[in-house]
Amino acid sequence: MAGNTGPLSPRAKLAVTAGKAAAAVSRAAGRGSGSVIGGKVALKLDPDLLARLATHLDVVLVSATNGKTTTTRLIAEALRASGPVVSNALGANMPAGITSALAGGSDARYGVIEVDEKYLAGVARDVSPKAIALLNLSRDQLDRAAETRMLAEKWREGLAGTKAVVIANADDPLIVWAASSSPNVVWVAAGQEWKDDAWSCPSCGGVMQRPGDDWFCGECGFRRPTPSWALSGDYVLDPHGSAWPIHLQLPGRANKANATTSAAVAATFGVPPQVALERMYQVQAVAGRFDVVTYMNREIRLLLAKNPAGWLETFSLIDGPPAPVILSVNARGADGTDTSWLWDVDYPRLAGHPIFVIGDRKLDLAVRLEVAGLDFRVCESVDEAVAAAPPGRIELIANYTAFQDVRRRVGN
Repeated sequence: MAGNTGPLSPRAKLAVTAGKAAAAVSRAAGRGSGSVIGGKVALKLDPDLLARLATHLDVVLVSATNGKTTTTRLIAEALRASGPVVSNALGANMPAGITSALAGGSDARYGVIEVDEKYLAGVARDVSPKAIALLNLSRDQLDRAAETRMLAEKWREGLAGTKAVVIANADDPLIVWAASSSPNVVWVAAGQEWKDDAWSCPSCGGVMQRPGDDWFCGECGFRRPTPSWALSGDYVLDPHGSAWPIHLQLPGRANKANATTSAAVAATFGVPPQVALERMYQVQAVAGRFDVVTYMNREIRLLLAKNPAGWLETFSLIDGPPAPVILSVNARGADGTDTSWLWDVDYPRLAGHPIFVIGDRKLDLAVRLEVAGLDFRVCESVDEAVAAAPPGRIELIANYTAFQDVRRRVGN
């Protein structure tokens, strides 16, 4: 928690001050940034604080299974061309963390807010966003977030009739289903590498037909809408047919898709694509993701992958064999305690890489790799894995809490 937010009620000011104090105590105790506990304290004192903090902001909400933290960062960078921005840039994306972020935005014009999928509809009701970006939905934390079709239906119901402009991925049938209840939708052809959660029609349950990049249901007629924005190679195509080059320091096709959606969002706030995309080049890493660090005299690239769709995208951007790969998986509360998703990841794509396995659930992962027919070594720590890795830049892929563990260890 930080800052003052201008003309707030005495109760709201007290809540902000108490939240700031709680966050400071948490930081002093070495328990992280304190944004979550600070937000919880503030909301306890003023349950309407989130809505109050957003009243002076033009807000855009970003939600998805994968890519929301990076897309939030890209949008924030683009909108800074037009005014000050407040954002939950470190990914504290539930109401408490969002409240903490907005409490520091008294001078901001825009609020660029990443929202956990489960909380999207509620946060949208509180902050009355000008725009909502919906990127993708796939299986993730099934023990907490529920099945993807159920989540899409909650979004569809929660966003019905919203006054916000909804910027949505036309290539994901679940996203199209969720967004179609909204009266003002901008469709973006951002692509969808992972398709295993969208083979049945979310509208009627029929089998989805997928000729090429198109998709439709042969039973009820639900089909891919015509996009007005599109990712085409290294270019963003805008609604006028103009092609704008994408120059990113972030790697991979998925980040070009994130940039395409971000350009469409920025345009709804009056920032031209050329300006938006040029500003996005400044983003080198996002909360440690994609960072290259030196540890034990070795170069290590840190990559986050939390679910089958995320691992698939990550495999597409790592260096080819014989680059060494360290895999780390935990199953703590923030990860989801169910590791059955490991069996949906296409690990055979790692054939030819020297593979080292660490993390709380290293033995679960080892069984999966054994079944996939891969050669690997189980290690007790990141230090052991780095020491054992053959020459070359190491690609380290980890799920959420495992990623945080590694960042703390390597000093990033």
